[in-house]
Amino acid sequence: MTAIHIEPLREHMPFGVRISGVTYDALKDEHVRAKIREAFETKGLIHFAEVEPSNRMQVALSLVFGPLKDHPVEAVDKIDPETMGGAIKISADPSDADIVEIDGKAYSSWLPWHFDHCYNNELNRAGVLRAVEITPNGGQTCFFDCVTLYDQMPHDLLARISDKSVLYSLDMQPDHIRFGRPENFRVLQVDPKQLAILEQAKGYPRAIHPAVWTRASGEKVLHLSPWMAEGIEHMEGPEGDALLEEVSREIIRLCEAGAYVHNWQPTDMLIWDNWRMLHRVTGCTPPHPRSIFRTTIKGDYGLGRFESDASGDFKELERTY
Repeated sequence: MTAIHIEPLREHMPFGVRISGVTYDALKDEHVRAKIREAFETKGLIHFAEVEPSNRMQVALSLVFGPLKDHPVEAVDKIDPETMGGAIKISADPSDADIVEIDGKAYSSWLPWHFDHCYNNELNRAGVLRAVEITPNGGQTCFFDCVTLYDQMPHDLLARISDKSVLYSLDMQPDHIRFGRPENFRVLQVDPKQLAILEQAKGYPRAIHPAVWTRASGEKVLHLSPWMAEGIEHMEGPEGDALLEEVSREIIRLCEAGAYVHNWQPTDMLIWDNWRMLHRVTGCTPPHPRSIFRTTIKGDYGLGRFESDASGDFKELERTY
């Protein structure tokens, strides 16, 4: 039996583990695979340390958690399906990438707190990331657990949002952030891909997800993405927008205070539970580029839907490998 070592990501942090000793051959051992899946289910986030930095290893590790799926956004950069079926390259070349300014400082690769595919009726099970081009300045990926978020949210605010559902769209343009927008924020440059994504968004209905849901374990999850949120279902207007802004601000405050911040190494891979985690990217200072390979694990928690009750629109783009 192959030995792997599992330890907390950070002392006293209720989510996340670091696993070392995982090799390509070790993943053939079903006992090892079961231990990895158990850690994922209970802790929501795994940092695999000192793993083989290759396409074959990323695919093998991803398949421990389920079949791979294609990304539903047409404009993203796809990686060779012969070696990494469904995988995408998330890159930021400052010559054409989004560049934002916060408090007078410019950042590329910056992304706000969110969960993936909130604009879809289905939520992918998880994502696996590997850094292939690491910036020397910034570019950390940050994570926070929404089970912890539920427990830490002020009770009065939680009571006001718990029975609500949130509307999301595919509009990812940083200048269109409506809720939790940073102070002293402006967009200096827009990636042309964002315009293509916006065109695709015009052909799809908005998605709806509950702000709070309950895991099979009985744990409550406050799963709300400030980014791409458009409003509260049946409360679009000043009152609903004010509530969503207040909740978003508190979510961002709690996430920033307790986040796990990952500084990338070439031999790292990370997987997070997209049904219970939020994440963001700190951004890096131009002109440094940054590239991440991501595989996506197929799955759905069954609670999302399209506003028009449409079905299948995005699913047609989500091939399973």
